[in-house]
Amino acid sequence: MVNLKRKSLSGKKVQLMATCLCDAFFDDVAKATVEVLEYLGCEVIFPEGQTCCGQPAFNGGDWASSRKVVRHTVEVFEGAEPVIIPSGSCAAMLQHGAALEFEKETDKDQVDELASRSWELTDYIVNGLGMKEWPGTFAGKVAFHRSCHTRGSCSGEATLTLLNSIEGVEIVSFGGDEECCGFGGTFSVSFPNTSEGMGQIKIAHVLESKPDVLVSGDMGCLMHLGGLVDRHDKELKRMHVVQILRDALLNGGLMEA
Repeated sequence: MVNLKRKSLSGKKVQLMATCLCDAFFDDVAKATVEVLEYLGCEVIFPEGQTCCGQPAFNGGDWASSRKVVRHTVEVFEGAEPVIIPSGSCAAMLQHGAALEFEKETDKDQVDELASRSWELTDYIVNGLGMKEWPGTFAGKVAFHRSCHTRGSCSGEATLTLLNSIEGVEIVSFGGDEECCGFGGTFSVSFPNTSEGMGQIKIAHVLESKPDVLVSGDMGCLMHLGGLVDRHDKELKRMHVVQILRDALLNGGLMEA
């Protein structure tokens, strides 16, 4: 961890769900999430037994297997603390997907209780803690990709609220900003050609806006688009929104590396 000049807003304990993608590919996103939450005065608890939110099996139609994973998640994240998730899709799974597959299950109330405590990270910062402006600086043009799973939630607007408030950030618009990137979890495996075609369209639109960095709150989208960019020898820097928040604090001297 870094040495922080903390601004205590909450004094709350929170539980961190790091997600499978943090574990396998985006460890710095998990690190930055802890650093940002600690800056905000939160005590971060990391339940060691956590595995997955159950979304891959849910999306693949294997709801019986997904329910087993969700039940494990309910057990691991027991308690009264908010569960903070640096992933719009994983948050959507616990908040909405699990409710669908547990409609006729006897333990639906337990699943609903976890859903009531589950927050996507930027949604928690803005709407849970009331942080409407983010300190520090980050110089650059930012293209924000709003993932499909955050539609209908507060996450997209919360992310833009924070990004727009950072000194030096310029949000650039691009065509087809509401279109899917083509990842869709198991969709990209089942329909790889269609998935790649959708991703290439998204990348072309983003590159037209000439951003310094493509930002999203969903690591699945960043992984998919990043793979296509690298495979086709294009240049497009990618960052998770929490890395922007952390780096803004570092640049502003509010956090020591």
